[in-house]
Amino acid sequence: MSNSNDNAYTMTGWDEHVVAGGSEGPRYAHAHATFTYTGVIEGSSVCDYLLYYDERTGHGGQRAPGFERVEGRVAGREGGFVIRHDVAYTDEGISDRFTVVPGSGTGELAGLSGSGTASSASEVVPYTFDYRLD
Repeated sequence: MSNSNDNAYTMTGWDEHVVAGGSEGPRYAHAHATFTYTGVIEGSSVCDYLLYYDERTGHGGQRAPGFERVEGRVAGREGGFVIRHDVAYTDEGISDRFTVVPGSGTGELAGLSGSGTASSASEVVPYTFDYRLD
């Protein structure tokens, strides 16, 4: 199945802490975020990212890994699942590629597989999601 043009998630919380390094040099941080989804995915989630910042650009231009637990519905079927993120972040915003972690679906979403993309410079992020429900 494919997605619709009305898909978006909204960041509802962001709590970031430096794990190692100083504010003026290379460092990495842990960010705990919460999101609300609308569209083909409806629900809420918690997500954890590892972020790298360098002193030259301030953001590193790196891709950051993240795992997100979504609770809600996909195409009207209820349950939960985990997404693995690979997100780039710059001063111009984020660009994300994500996949459903195999075997992570619960409830009516058991057997869910899929992948998607997201890109935005604001707290409201349009996304695509190509999925399959067994």
